[in-house]
Amino acid sequence: MTNAERRRTVTAEDYVNIGLFAALTAALSLLPGISLGAVGVPLTLQTLAVFLTGLVLGGTRGLLAVGLYVVLGLIGAPIFADFRGGPDVLADPSAGYILAFPFAAAATGYLAQWLIPARRYNDGGATNARYERTGTYTLRLLLGTLAGFVVIRLGGIPGLVVNGDLTWGDAFLADLTFWPADLLKCVLAAVIAVGVHKAFPRIAGAR
Repeated sequence: MTNAERRRTVTAEDYVNIGLFAALTAALSLLPGISLGAVGVPLTLQTLAVFLTGLVLGGTRGLLAVGLYVVLGLIGAPIFADFRGGPDVLADPSAGYILAFPFAAAATGYLAQWLIPARRYNDGGATNARYERTGTYTLRLLLGTLAGFVVIRLGGIPGLVVNGDLTWGDAFLADLTFWPADLLKCVLAAVIAVGVHKAFPRIAGAR
């Protein structure tokens, strides 16, 4: 089997990791959040899970993992913030953020994969990462999270306009209140992902 063929193969391990990171996203979403302003969108650890999923699983598997979380929530599982679930969530001011999460994980993963040098595969399909200095590697992963950060803004702000009855200017200002915490979560996700990549190179996401 060629290296290209291995990269296209979806394994049972991939399915397990997708399920695990969907569960991680749900778990972090259910931790108590903080309400900021009057827009009805709580500050939670969801975005940390989204960024981390993209960095660890890569773009495609990150999209599938967070997409699974969103689909399960929309069909009724109470796994969104404040233990909410069901299609009624789409009428909330937070709907744009929720719908953007899978694409944010994908953007994070794909950019991180592009920034990090290609990995070599051994006969078992595992990755043999040649890690650069930890600081450089962390910085590249951090840049990947910034792609996801932007995607979340692109989804969340229109959601505030449509469901929150805000002007575009007010929606931007409302979203701006989340920036410091979300940027901190970008940093945390990059730092955590470096450790995960080193400890579990088979998971790390160039496939």
